[in-house]
Amino acid sequence: MKKYLFILLASLLVACGSPATRTDNTSDDRMNDLVMYAMSLADTPYRFGGNSSDNGFDCSGYVRHVFSQMAGLSLPHNALAMSRLGKKITPDELKPGDLVFFNTLKRSFSHVGIYVGNNRFIHAPSSGGGVEVVSMQDKYWVQRFNGARRLLVLQLPAGLL
Repeated sequence: MKKYLFILLASLLVACGSPATRTDNTSDDRMNDLVMYAMSLADTPYRFGGNSSDNGFDCSGYVRHVFSQMAGLSLPHNALAMSRLGKKITPDELKPGDLVFFNTLKRSFSHVGIYVGNNRFIHAPSSGGGVEVVSMQDKYWVQRFNGARRLLVLQLPAGLL
C-alpha cells in the first residue's frame, strides 16, 4: 500500500514540476514515463554494486537500470562516468529525468540520482536504506551538489531507441 501511495504522490510531483513544453525537444511524456518507472522502484533496498530490483541497487546501478529499461540506454555503472555524458545544465534548468550529482564520499560526482521535479530527486541511498525521493533543498544535499546533466539522446523518436 505504501508503494501505491508513493506512486500517486510521485505522479502529482511530476505533473506539477513539468513545464508545458521542453525547449530541447525531449518529450515530456517520455520523461514522465521514465520518472514514473523510477518511482515505481521506491523502497527497493540498497545493495553495493546492485543493479536490479530483485537484488537491490546502488546509486549508479539504479540510474543505469531506469535508463536501460525506459530509454534503451546502456549507461556506465559509475556516477563519475555518468557525469561526463549528455549536456551540462544549471539547477534552474532542471527538468524531470535529468541526472543530478553529489559529492558524498569526499570526491566529486560520487553519487547520482534522477530529478523528479519540485526540487526533488529519487536515488538509491547508502547502506540500510531503500530507493527514495528527497529534497535537493535539504542542507545535506545543498552542500554536496556537484552539478546536473541532461541526456540528449532521449530526443530521438521512441521508435529509434
